[in-house]
Formats: sequence, C-alpha cells, structure tokens
Amino acid sequence: MQIANNTPPSRKKQHIPIKVEEAWADAPDEFLLLQEMTHRINNELTSTIGIIACDAERSSSCDVKIALARVTEHLYDHARIYRALQMPTANRWIDAAAYLRELCQSLTRAKLRHKGVELVLIERPLQLRSVQCWKLGLVVAELITNACRHAFAEGGGVVRVELRKRGVIAECRVTDDGSGPVNIRPGQGLRIIQKLVQGLDGKINQRFGADGAATIVSFPIEG
Repeated sequence: MQIANNTPPSRKKQHIPIKVEEAWADAPDEFLLLQEMTHRINNELTSTIGIIACDAERSSSCDVKIALARVTEHLYDHARIYRALQMPTANRWIDAAAYLRELCQSLTRAKLRHKGVELVLIERPLQLRSVQCWKLGLVVAELITNACRHAFAEGGGVVRVELRKRGVIAECRVTDDGSGPVNIRPGQGLRIIQKLVQGLDGKINQRFGADGAATIVSFPIEG
C-alpha cells in the first residue's frame, strides 16, 4: 500500500472525551446490539484460529501445516479489519489519517494483495471525533470491498483513497480504475453506505463509468 503525505501535522484538539453511550443516548438498543455483534465476531475468530492451530500442531504433514498457516494468517488479516472497525469506547478527538492508514493496510492484506490490487492512500492531517471516524471507516471499507468484488473481477488495478479538510467539512474521495458496469442497480452495500453517510449528516456523490468509479463523501466536522 502506498501512502502520500506532504503536509505538516496539525495541532491536536484538546477536549474532554464524550462517552459513546452518550452519543447513542437516542438509540440504546442499537448501541448494545453493535457491542454484542463485535464481541461475538471477535470470539468466533479467536475460536476458529485456535482450532486451526491445534489441527496444524497435530498434523504430521508439512504441506498441511503450511496450508493451515496460510489460512490462519488470512484469518488474522480479517481480524485486524474488525479491530480497526470496532466501535470506539469514547467519542474523543483522534488522528483520522492514522486511523484510515491502519484500516487501509488491513484491507490490503486481507482483500487486495492476493488479487493484485494496489491501494494508494493520500492523507492529510485531520482531527475527527472517534465516532465520526468509525462511521467513515465503515464507508471506506465497504467502498473498497465493492471495488475489489465488482471492479476488479479479473484482478489487477488501483484504488485511491484521499482524505482532506475543506473549511468545516471533511471530504473523503475513493476512486478506482476498474471496469465495473456503468449502470449499477443499488444493492445492499450501496444502501448501507447511504445510511452511514446519513448518520454523518453528510452527502455522497457517486459516478460509475467504463474507466472506473468515483465516490465523494463529505460531512460537517463535529465541534
């Protein structure tokens, strides 16, 4: 994964963190459901990795050990994605560029590199509340996954992610040079993205063409 960063770091905002429970005060059931889903996913991945490790240890075949080691590494890569997308415990100011860097690196290892797809992250210093950053990460992860699945069916290509600040607005641009269909019927993935952008009080602009796709997500930065 390539990372481009040519701007000086910005000053960190000093604010008292807000508990995530307070940010979800109007939807406590959804908050608990998300916590439970995250807990279950982490437990299931840990259990699966442990089972594979035991099977590899019991096997006398070197080929089996190597194959299971690859499976384990692949599961670890996906576990890193879930960790990066885990709901924050406090709504504090964080480095959005660093957050997206970790997420993009995890996505590259788990989903892109074996298909020959390169991910280029163009980052600039930007401080966001952790809940906003988390929702943005969910959007970016879904956009990259969609590109990997639909735009690069035959493998090879480039996905670019760019994050910038325009006054009081944060703007994230995700583009690819794939060859997906021009007329795409909105599926579950696109509907999820639209709902997440609504949760950011933001706007989304998408373009699909024979030379690739481009999505621009913009939303007001919380004070």
